[in-house]
Amino acid sequence: MAVASSELQEHKPTQPAVQELGKRAAVTVVVGDSYLAMAWRRLRRDRAAMLGAVLIGLIVLAAIFAPVLSPHDPTKQYRDGLTKGGQPLPSTLVTDGSLRFPLGTDPNGRDLLSRILYGARVSLIVGVLANALAIAIGTFIGSIAGFFGNPLETLLMRFTDIMMAFPTLLLAMTLVAILKPSMWIIILVIGLVYWTWIARVIYGQVVALRERDFVVASRALGSPRSYTLTRHILPQLVPTIIVWGTLGIATNVMLEASLSYMGIGVQPPTPSWGGIIQQGQSFYRTAPWLVIFPGLAIMVTIFAFNLLGDGLRDALDPSQKGRV
Repeated sequence: MAVASSELQEHKPTQPAVQELGKRAAVTVVVGDSYLAMAWRRLRRDRAAMLGAVLIGLIVLAAIFAPVLSPHDPTKQYRDGLTKGGQPLPSTLVTDGSLRFPLGTDPNGRDLLSRILYGARVSLIVGVLANALAIAIGTFIGSIAGFFGNPLETLLMRFTDIMMAFPTLLLAMTLVAILKPSMWIIILVIGLVYWTWIARVIYGQVVALRERDFVVASRALGSPRSYTLTRHILPQLVPTIIVWGTLGIATNVMLEASLSYMGIGVQPPTPSWGGIIQQGQSFYRTAPWLVIFPGLAIMVTIFAFNLLGDGLRDALDPSQKGRV
């Protein structure tokens, strides 16, 4: 027992050692905070990225407060929402000088502005949740394949290559046609077909990181592989995941709109930007607002997320760490 006590006392950290560890930890925190601060300054000075962030904020607010901002029920068909000939109405003034239907009506006599505002909810929910699912699957497969190597590397990457061989839209159309179309099915399908590109990027980064000194040192100290992967590798992937998390939303919004336009996405009467365009395409000459306004909503949303994603990529790029 005396020998054991002496060994414990011998290996017990001294006060100067503890102070030195504290200083190193403080330096690490300062370095981390300074890097984040520099990244934020770079992002804040990027006018295009800030414009994208403002536009995204406005779209999110419009979706959240759609019940307040919408002048009408988006699914209700109004008798005065069509002309005597049964055609959609343009934006017109009523007797008190106000706008009865600010952006006009659709072929069913429903208010177009209300449907666009509620359609923003569908696009954002599908874009965010489907992208989160795709990132989770892609990060898991890419990190496991890149860190553990063969035979998992060969098996998972060849499976990824097979999935990438299918056109994304065509594969999504096939899966949705097999299943019953709904918003949650669309989220599941997009997540299951869009993860391949993320897996490829994550795999390449993990393969490069697994040979770095801090990973080799962790292995030499006998740390479990799962610990090394979660504590040393995955934190290095956060900037990539953030950028993909932003850019991927734009792609998924377009994919959801494409599926709804083809009639296999979110089903009526639930408002969807792609569905609104599909319903109004036959009236594009007599009622062009049915195509223009939802098309602009899709364009602005994708444009905003791409601007912010490009800005985040530049701000979080480690090669630009010294640039303020």
